Amino acid sequence: MLADCQSFYASVEKSQNPDYAGRPIVVAGDPERRSGIVLAACPLAKEKGVTTAERVGEAVAKCPELVIVRPRMSEYIRVSLQISDIYRSYTDLVEPYSIDEQFIDVTGSLHLFGGDVQKMAQHMQQQVLSETGIYCRFGIAENKILAKTACDNFAKKNASGIYVLEKDRLADSLWKLPISKLFMAGNRMTYHFRAMGIETIGDLAAIPLERLKQLMRRKFGKNSDINAELYWRIANGVDDSPVTPGTHESPPQSIGHQMTLPRDYGTLEEIKVVVLELTELVCQRCRSKGFMGQVIAVGCQGADFDRPTGFFRQFKMADPTNVTNHVYREAVRLLERHWDGNPVRKVGVTLGQFSNSEQYQLSLFDDRERFMALERATDALKEKYGDTVIMRAVSMTQAGQARDRSGKIGGHYK
Repeated sequence: MLADCQSFYASVEKSQNPDYAGRPIVVAGDPERRSGIVLAACPLAKEKGVTTAERVGEAVAKCPELVIVRPRMSEYIRVSLQISDIYRSYTDLVEPYSIDEQFIDVTGSLHLFGGDVQKMAQHMQQQVLSETGIYCRFGIAENKILAKTACDNFAKKNASGIYVLEKDRLADSLWKLPISKLFMAGNRMTYHFRAMGIETIGDLAAIPLERLKQLMRRKFGKNSDINAELYWRIANGVDDSPVTPGTHESPPQSIGHQMTLPRDYGTLEEIKVVVLELTELVCQRCRSKGFMGQVIAVGCQGADFDRPTGFFRQFKMADPTNVTNHVYREAVRLLERHWDGNPVRKVGVTLGQFSNSEQYQLSLFDDRERFMALERATDALKEKYGDTVIMRAVSMTQAGQARDRSGKIGGHYK
């Protein structure tokens, strides 16, 4: 199964505030200034033409009575975990796909419902609704890609919110859909498929794989065989990947943070403030996970996506470290070497090539031990009292973003 929560953020707000009943609401950036982007719109708002990812001003123009609610990311995460726990009471094979979607393998517990998968889905749907107030839709199939397709294209349009997509009946369902409905095919890829004469998912599924590879080589070059096979397998409903509960728990290859700035930063000193704040966040996470990193990467990007400016460069340090000052020193060297002087709107810092922080090379010529003791003390304070209990002085300047960022999760308000 692929279980999807309908209009998740908006549904959480409606379920917890009776005053919103019967009113069109959206969850968006700043209700007071009526600005930002729509993160979620309830079904009533969607009936008025409001769509996710549009500007709040455009949404209000379509629906003047629209209620705009400030996001509460920490609450959405809590409810998402609660829903996952409900699914885990039916099977231990639950894999989060996003904050509002989970893959669920019920093969081993289906016999408890007499082998009736729709009955099982209805039971799960009712329990989630009664315990959280959230309405979920279920796409059901023999593998993950078909379950996702079943949910997005059929369950969300069903009155029951449940749809079983059978592999031997794809010709009557999936293959009739336009190619724009193919999972992982965006607007640009849809355009290219149509230029190849592929109008429906069935058209793509019917093409011999070798022929599709030839077509894509002509369009994209010799390295397109993997993508050709990926799209062909999706169209034919072929997916061997299992539902893996611990898929997000494996050790990371790198840890990074990036930030979109509220305005263009045009001086080196301003950019260095943000680089320092991001470096501190990255190193803090590395310390919490027991990692030291040896490869530091820094990226900057301008605001004009049509004519992109900026850079992304990395450097291997002499020794692994998770000390903020040491990592920041190398990050600044990358910044000074590669920044071209153009205004910057997005900055990112990443640390990788990890080793265990319990084992490291001692040196007679650095003060690592003193810095590490200081970092442990500040980490303990922040864990107990929050990230803003102690901050660097530059974060209090106009360029600093640490205070504002501390009140957000993933760029949205907690």
